[in-house]
Amino acid sequence: MALLKAAPRILCIGIPVRDLTFRVEAVPVPGSKANATHLAEICGGNALNAAIAIARLGGRVAFAGPMGDAREMSSDFILERMTAEGIETSHIVRMPAASTPVSAIIIDATGERTLTIYRDPALWTVELGDADKLLDDCQAVLVESRCAAFSIPLCTEARRRGLPVVVGVDRSMSLQDGLLTAASHLLFASEQVQETAGITDDGGALRLLAKLTPAFLAATRGPRGTIWLNETGELEETAAFPVQAVDTLGAGDVFHGAFTLGTAEGEGLRQALRFAAAAAALKCTRHGGGQAAPQRIEVEGLLRGGP
Repeated sequence: MALLKAAPRILCIGIPVRDLTFRVEAVPVPGSKANATHLAEICGGNALNAAIAIARLGGRVAFAGPMGDAREMSSDFILERMTAEGIETSHIVRMPAASTPVSAIIIDATGERTLTIYRDPALWTVELGDADKLLDDCQAVLVESRCAAFSIPLCTEARRRGLPVVVGVDRSMSLQDGLLTAASHLLFASEQVQETAGITDDGGALRLLAKLTPAFLAATRGPRGTIWLNETGELEETAAFPVQAVDTLGAGDVFHGAFTLGTAEGEGLRQALRFAAAAAALKCTRHGGGQAAPQRIEVEGLLRGGP
């Protein structure tokens, strides 16, 4: 009798966030007020949203990064939800006297979100644990781009061991950022890849960055799909799955998580990108940020009937 292969274990590195989400018909103009039609309190943050997606899609997930003081309520709230999702939390570092990030998110009738967030500067002074323990039985690493200051040594060690290191980029990067060379895969959003490269064209921006990094490069463009450079340096596109979006919060993070899992499972680039596109599309059809990430059976169903 053949033994079942264990699901890939993926280490996600990031800074969890406590999200307060408000649904409104339209974002209020400066100086005005608006009544929300719905309020939800959820856990978020780029890497945590991705971790939830990985867990729901069948991967094993460990999380590393800083959180607030052990006496703080926000971190306890997040840890409870991580445990409920089956995410390993033993590598999280509680920072004395620091605050876990909190965000206020406004989601309008089109599903677009506007947010403000507070991140305690003390969180960036964290030191991650021993690399051998963090990378033990690990098949891939996913990291938020903003965490370069404390994650580059671990990412470099992961690459030395031959592990994929996927960076989810949600803000412009410096062209001297160490993650450009510590990563095996860089997943940008369209706006961020253009800002990073200083070029108002996704394809041109990807080509410029390809001169600076050996990593796989892609840029997500919402309903316009994903543009990426293949093994020969040619631009290709992966179509988005057409859905009625009600909430785009966390969709990019779900994409990053699904792509990382597909890569860890040995899928090729095209297959991993399509898998990620399906997962992100399904997330957009429901409210709840990363906590609205789909289950594996849902993604496989969409893949069978999608573009």
